[in-house]
Amino acid sequence: MFENLSERLSGVFDRLTRQGALTEEDVRTALREVRVALLEADVSLPVARDFIRRVQAKATGAAVMKSITPGQQVVKIVHDELIATLQGEGDPGKLKIDNPPAPILMVGLQGSGKTTTTAKLARRLKEREGKRVLMASLDTNRPAAMEQLAILGTQIGVDTLPIVKGQTAVQIAKRAQQQATLGGYDVFVLDTAGRLHIDDVLMDEVQAVRDVAAPRETLLVVDGLTGQDAVNVAAEFDGKLGVSGVILTRMDGDGRGGAALSMRAVTGKPIRFVGLGEKTDALEVFDPERIAGRILGMGDIVALVEKAQETLEIEQAERMMKRFQKGQFNMNDLKGQLEQMMKMGGMQSVMGMMPGMGKMSKQAEAAGFDDKMLRRQIALIDSMTKKERANPALLQASRKKRIAAGAGLEVSELNRLLKQHRQMADMMKKLGKKGMLKQAMGSMFGKGKDAMPDPSEMDPAAMQAAARQLGGLGGGMGGMGGGMRLPGGLSGLGRKK
Repeated sequence: MFENLSERLSGVFDRLTRQGALTEEDVRTALREVRVALLEADVSLPVARDFIRRVQAKATGAAVMKSITPGQQVVKIVHDELIATLQGEGDPGKLKIDNPPAPILMVGLQGSGKTTTTAKLARRLKEREGKRVLMASLDTNRPAAMEQLAILGTQIGVDTLPIVKGQTAVQIAKRAQQQATLGGYDVFVLDTAGRLHIDDVLMDEVQAVRDVAAPRETLLVVDGLTGQDAVNVAAEFDGKLGVSGVILTRMDGDGRGGAALSMRAVTGKPIRFVGLGEKTDALEVFDPERIAGRILGMGDIVALVEKAQETLEIEQAERMMKRFQKGQFNMNDLKGQLEQMMKMGGMQSVMGMMPGMGKMSKQAEAAGFDDKMLRRQIALIDSMTKKERANPALLQASRKKRIAAGAGLEVSELNRLLKQHRQMADMMKKLGKKGMLKQAMGSMFGKGKDAMPDPSEMDPAAMQAAARQLGGLGGGMGGMGGGMRLPGGLSGLGRKK
């Protein structure tokens, strides 16, 4: 998401910040490139023009030109204007759920991923907010649409309304409301039917359901891959139906992201969530500040910390911390680190959320520093005996040949893994002695004086420190580059200096 735009902007701002002093012509030249980058990212022309006009008015002011670091000031102005362009009203991830059962109406065109998104939202409400959720499919046209939602409900542990053949969408909505009231549910989510295009039949049906259900939220699901057409669909749905927010799907498959940047400005409706994959947990809150940071290559420490909290169990983390403090770090521990990295979205995902690492991720991937490497390393560890995992010092030439052959790899790869293990073991020992591991645990899981009650309220410096600690503790980044020759001076990537 926003990969192409981020690359273009980082190039423009790198040149800008390298200059000691800036003239108005320097700023205008840079902003012309920014405008081209926005248009290439499929941002609508009026939105791009307005954005550049606002930035230029602030960036050519006397205070900026005489600033000690004018280039960085311009970057900050662009960052602030990106947030203003994306900003909606209130907390983007906080839905209006009051007076249970609260109805949520899901609308959109056929093929936009409405049914899957309904399940993703229901899972999020259940797991993150502890709500009792009922899902109901109102799609009487598409074959097996109701059965699809029922299967998804079983997978995520959320109840679905029993299927009764022959009922209309309005009748199903009434039955869902009654069932939600009698069953003591907090929320019921109505998955409406879609069409291949907007027509009177579609709108009449959705309006009738809206009038019956009186939803607290009407969420429009649109396919982010359709670019500016997604913005047009949102404008039409809002004009005829009135939507309270937008969910963009398939954003993991679009490196441009222009629809997201245009959506708020053109429709006036906030983007609430973005779908970043097919799995039912692949739904993220669209937070303007964090998205703006990602676009400008500033990383997203909050998301990194949140992912670590989600995937690392407290008991497991505490056991791991006690071992590391004693200087114990064997191959089982390394395997746990590698698997933790995979759970957090893989190498590229974690690097993209760490400040300053986004630019390096492609170079690292080109050098073979990617998820395939992690899987090969896990395969090597799986090929070892229990005794060898517990004591890597046993690994002599004959054992190494057997292990490499068992994993279908070369002995040289095993040697790199062993070197990486030694570097990480040394780093963990140092961190344990300095008490940084305990501090990192407190930050992630809310223990003692180092507790981090809300990542979004952390000081930026504290968040960067947490990221560095996550690199060695939860993310498995520490020492990952050991022994590898990466381009652009990246051979020590991830190692603690």
